[in-house]
Amino acid sequence: MKALTQRILTQGGPFIGLILVIVLFSLPDETRAFFLTYHNFKIILTQTVIVAIGALGMTLIIVSGGIDLSVGSSIAFTSVVGALLVREGWGPAPVLLAAVGAGSLIGLLNGAAIAGLRMTPFIITLGTLGIARGSAKWLAENQTVNYDDSPLNGWMTTADPFSRALPAGVWVAIGLAVLTAVLLRHTVFGRHVFALGSNEATARLCGIATPRLKVAIYALAGAFFGLAGLFQLSRLRQGDPTVAVGLELDIIASVIIGGASLNGGVGTVLGSMIGALIMAVLRNGSQQMGWPTYFQEIIIGLVIIVAVFLDHLRQGKKA
Repeated sequence: MKALTQRILTQGGPFIGLILVIVLFSLPDETRAFFLTYHNFKIILTQTVIVAIGALGMTLIIVSGGIDLSVGSSIAFTSVVGALLVREGWGPAPVLLAAVGAGSLIGLLNGAAIAGLRMTPFIITLGTLGIARGSAKWLAENQTVNYDDSPLNGWMTTADPFSRALPAGVWVAIGLAVLTAVLLRHTVFGRHVFALGSNEATARLCGIATPRLKVAIYALAGAFFGLAGLFQLSRLRQGDPTVAVGLELDIIASVIIGGASLNGGVGTVLGSMIGALIMAVLRNGSQQMGWPTYFQEIIIGLVIIVAVFLDHLRQGKKA
C-alpha cells in the first residue's frame, strides 16, 4: 500500500498540483466569476505556449543531466532576428526557419563548448546568457524592432472573446509535445538521452558517443527555444531584446515540477507540460487576484524551492 501511494504521488504529483492550484484560484470571490470560463481557459493555454515549448527543449537537457540558463536570452535573440527579417519583407515560413535555425545555432555552440571544453553546463550557458542578450540588443540597436502587419501576429492572438478556436501556437505546442514524447520514449536517441543522464561513464562504456550526443541534445533544444522566440514575437508583435528576462526560471521550474530530476535520467514530456500549465495558472490567477508582480515572483520562487526539495526527497528514497 505504501509503495502504491508513493507511486501515485510520484507519477500523479503534477496533476494533483495542477488541480490544487486551479481550486485555489476558483474559490475567492475576486476570481470565481471569470477564472473557470472558457475564455480564461483559452488565455491560460496561450500564455502556456512559450514556456511549454521552452520546457520541451529543457526536458531533453535536464534528462541528459545538463542545464541551460541561456533560454530567456535565446528567446529574446531569436525574436529580434525574426522581427528584423519580417521588416525586410520575409514571409512567415522563411522567418520560422531562420528563427529556429538561430536558436539551434546557439544550442549547437553551447553543446560543442560543453562537450569539447568539458566544462559544466551551468558555466557555459551562464556565459551564453550574456552573449545572446547582448547580441540581441546589438542587432536591435538597443531598441524594440517594429514592423508592419504580418501573418505571424495571428499565431498567438486571443483578442476575439466570441471565438472558441484556440490560437495556432497552442496546437503547435501540443503537436510538438507528442512528437517529443515519442522521441524520448520510443527511439534509440531517446534511450541514449536517458542513459547519458543516468550515468555518463556507463553510457560511454556502452558505446554511446557522449560528446556528439550532448551537441545534438543542445542543438535540438535550441531549435525549440528558437521557436519559442518566434511565438514571443507573435505575442508582442515586435522584437524586444529585453524580453524574457528570468523566463529560464519558469521553464526549469516547469520541468522540475513535472517530475524531472536535476541529477538527470528522470523526466517526462507530459509532466513538463503539466508543470508549464501550473506556472501559467499561477500567473493568471495572481493577476486576477490583483497581486503585485513582486508577490508573484515570490510565489514562483517558493514553487521552485518546493519542487527541488521534492526531487531531493525522491532521489534520497531511491538511493
